[in-house]
Amino acid sequence: MASASNSNPTIKPLGEYDMSGEGGFLCRYDASKVDLTGGWGDADAVAKMLPQVLPSNRVRSFLEARLPRPEDLSDASDLTDEQARMATVHYTFMVQSYVWGETQVSDRLPAVLAVPTVALADRLGQQPLLTYSSYVLDNWALIDPAKPLGLDNIQMIQNFLGGQDEAWFVLVHVAIEACAGKVFARFADIHDAAVHKEAAAAREQLEQTAETWAQINALFDRMPERCDPYIYFERVRPYIHGWKDNPALPGGVVYEGVERYGTAAQAFRGQTGSQSSIVPSMDALLGVGHAADPLREFLDQLHAYRPRLHRRFVDDVRANSTLRGFVASAGSAGLTEAYNANIQAVADFRTRHLEYAASYINKQGKRAAGNDTEVGTGGTPFMRYLKKHRDETQANLL
Repeated sequence: MASASNSNPTIKPLGEYDMSGEGGFLCRYDASKVDLTGGWGDADAVAKMLPQVLPSNRVRSFLEARLPRPEDLSDASDLTDEQARMATVHYTFMVQSYVWGETQVSDRLPAVLAVPTVALADRLGQQPLLTYSSYVLDNWALIDPAKPLGLDNIQMIQNFLGGQDEAWFVLVHVAIEACAGKVFARFADIHDAAVHKEAAAAREQLEQTAETWAQINALFDRMPERCDPYIYFERVRPYIHGWKDNPALPGGVVYEGVERYGTAAQAFRGQTGSQSSIVPSMDALLGVGHAADPLREFLDQLHAYRPRLHRRFVDDVRANSTLRGFVASAGSAGLTEAYNANIQAVADFRTRHLEYAASYINKQGKRAAGNDTEVGTGGTPFMRYLKKHRDETQANLL
């Protein structure tokens, strides 16, 4: 990969995007070993108690009484990246628990949560609530560090209620992200082959990425093994909603004590698998476009919720990939077949996502405030959104 990147520097080595061939977009450090000290360490300990406290229906008073005051925390800008990301995991879980963790939804966050969460979000260039990166990418650890990353050797660090269904839901995503690293490790070589019009090299690389995509889709197929649709809807999903386009919080949430927000409520989209950078990266490489309409706007908005360097990777690939035009003009049946195998693999992934959305959400009962069967955790009309983007992917077959 290095040689291809050097001969064509428009797509840089993965490390420059905070990525790796072994873990894709997953954090590249041992998150379980990140040491948070002082007030940040105290907050870590409070967050770890959420599984014990949430069932009490009194999580708000617990958090307000136990969390350090903002003035007792060191400046977020003084934290290392690893510390800021781990603190973000803990604080964003507490933010979600405060808003959604009692019978009545809260449209305010107290300063003990709002101020440090916004400071951490500013430090990392992200949004001040739970995002896919703090839910999945930075929230896992190996059970046995001597063994490879796989579904039989990973655990969540921070939970809401805990339990098998919550863990499996997150860890399947972790395993998928890791597997996708093998795909991204080939991007620079695929791009290089397209630039130099080397059909045989491009075909070989695309055939291997399609094989990896078969593994990704096989991992996704395992979601129902240990994550039950009813348990997901009633015990996992309620905590991961945001407050933009959510019927239970039409005005958003007030972040108390955050000077630049004042008393104005803020609206942010909730954590969603659509914030993963895997599929957008594939769209960018393959030249898959989506029609400009309101559903496309959701896609564009979600891009801002990704970590900065991951956004840059997607943007760099999209700006520089000439693969689709090369395949279309090369006149190689084998190359076209390999390209189409990747298009179809992504379409299959989107189809499975659509099927899970139907069984895990759309067919469930409308129970808790905000946990609507028609509105996604990101505040989108997810069934139309997922179907549209699946259909647009398939329409790109050559």
